[in-house]
Parts: sequence; structure tokens; C-alpha cells
Amino acid sequence: MAPRAGLTTDRLVRAGAELADEVGFTEVTVSALARRFDVKVASLYSHVRNSHDLKTRIALLALAELADRGSAALAGRAGKDALTAFANVYRDYAREHPGRYASTQYRLDPEAAAASAGGRHAQMTRAILRGYDLAEPDQTHAVRLLGSVFHGYVSLELAGGFSHSAPDSQESWSWALNRLDALLRTWSAP
Repeated sequence: MAPRAGLTTDRLVRAGAELADEVGFTEVTVSALARRFDVKVASLYSHVRNSHDLKTRIALLALAELADRGSAALAGRAGKDALTAFANVYRDYAREHPGRYASTQYRLDPEAAAASAGGRHAQMTRAILRGYDLAEPDQTHAVRLLGSVFHGYVSLELAGGFSHSAPDSQESWSWALNRLDALLRTWSAP
């Protein structure tokens, strides 16, 4: 059976990413995507193997989009300016694309993970940390700390965790980034 005209893997993955942003990443399935295109599920199997394959491809797309934004935001920046710009990329992307952002946490198999933009994210984080002069293993601890703070804050904010109390979440976000910068600048101090 020939693939349905107009359907490509790229088009399906992008439609799946849009669907994730609309209904949530956990709700994305090959069946849901087939309904969106008004086709039978079987017509998508020449492009994606199953829902896991579709979700993996959406995660890879989102990781690449996020890495591209991060790279652009870091150009010419260092220190606190780079830290803030990079953090804001994550927060802004999550607000604009909540389903895609959720997909970045999808557990990839080792082969997909190796081919993903995940390594670019780690390289960019380490590039920021070079401005703080951290040696190993402190640099790895700091990479994990930054990832935890960025993802934790963004996830809580997306879930409405900060919407009913003062100060507003933007003020707390700025405060957190200022404290991270201060911590990183004094990390090695006795």
C-alpha cells in the first residue's frame, strides 16, 4: 500500500507536536493523529511505527527547537546575562509550547538519546558555567542544579502553582535567577 498523498513523517511529527501543545503530550497517540488528518490509523504506519515512535520523534523535535533557541540566546553573552537568557529560553518555550516542553522529559532509548539535541543542551549549560570558573565535579553538580531549578520552576508554574499568591511568579523567577548567579559566583568560596 502506498503512503497517503501529502502525509510525510515530518508533517505528522509537527502535527503531533501541535496536538501535544493543544491536548497535552500524554494524550498524543497515533490514533489521535489519524483523527486529526481524518485517515485510518493504518495509513500512518508507513511513517511512524507506533505511539512510542511518534512521541520519541516529537521529543527529538522539541529538544532541537529548544537547543536552537538556546544557542541563539547565548550568542555573545556571558555570566549572569547568559544564565538569565538561557533560563528564559526554557521558560518561554514551555509557556509557548507546553506539550512540546513536556516531551523533552520523555525517556528516550539510548540510540535516540545519542542522536538528540540533548548533548547540545548540556554543552550550552557547561559553556555558561565556564564563566563561573567551576571545576569538576562541581560543574556537573551545577549543571544538575540548573536543570532542576529551571525544569522544577517551569513545571510548577505551568501547573498553576504560583498563580494564587504574591509576589507574582515573574518576580520570584528573577529572584531565583539572581540567587543562582550569586551561588555560582561564590561556589568555591570557603
